[in-house]
Amino acid sequence: MKFRVSAVQYHLHTIQSFDDFAHQSEHYIRTAEEFEADFVLFPEFFTTQLMSIGDDQGKALTIHDLPDFTDRYCELFQGFAKQYNIHIIGGTHVIRREGKLYNVAHLFYPDGRIAEQAKIHITPSEISGWNMGAGEGLEVFETDKGTIAMLTCYDIEFPEIVRMAKAKGADVIFCPSCTDDRHGFHRVRYTSHARAIENQVYVVLTGTVGSLPTVDLMRANFGQAAIITPNDIPFPPQGLLAEGELNHDMLITADLDLDLLYQVREKGSVTTWRDRRTDLYPDWE
Repeated sequence: MKFRVSAVQYHLHTIQSFDDFAHQSEHYIRTAEEFEADFVLFPEFFTTQLMSIGDDQGKALTIHDLPDFTDRYCELFQGFAKQYNIHIIGGTHVIRREGKLYNVAHLFYPDGRIAEQAKIHITPSEISGWNMGAGEGLEVFETDKGTIAMLTCYDIEFPEIVRMAKAKGADVIFCPSCTDDRHGFHRVRYTSHARAIENQVYVVLTGTVGSLPTVDLMRANFGQAAIITPNDIPFPPQGLLAEGELNHDMLITADLDLDLLYQVREKGSVTTWRDRRTDLYPDWE
């Protein structure tokens, strides 16, 4: 099976209204639709742009205000997915549950369904700066194009959780990220390549670019989208189907061929998934 994916290098800048956010988001989705993409991936924390709208006194909103946009955000992206007949991984959005904040990736299906995956591993700055809570479980999601998982930024740096996603049947890992410097960016980028090699899966990665001068923890962004493959003969030599220009406002697109994954798992130059030693270490199902 083949299908097409797009990844958005979302440009963060100060906006004046929710409509500004809606128009910018729709621009990327319409572009992905023009490329006939089946999936479009937005970055982690891209909805923090809503905090730049500010309050009645002109001060930026806080992270505790962001969940107040959840219903409007979900309604907006649910409508986009149906209107443009596309699967949208709506980056992540901060929600509130039982008084606690969680960083949650949302999958908007073309038929109107909405699925969620909370970020499982929380960085020290997310804890100290925003007191973010950690997700407690991993799900994989069935689509008419195959089984996918959504693992956010820091999650991809942990091989166990990606191995679990593959053991549950995921062939594509969508990884929305948000990094503020080269160090963080390369941690996520390099480990995405490692996870693709270890598990013989595709990783679709993107991050935020631009800046939100009035929003705490979002003043610096260093991002680049990439569509990453295993490193074997059927794929590009660097394991890279497409990548964006660093820190540019743009979208990248490529075709994923699941049959190639199945081929290399069975008779590739290396067969890392088949050759794992489950007698020595488990799949963490």
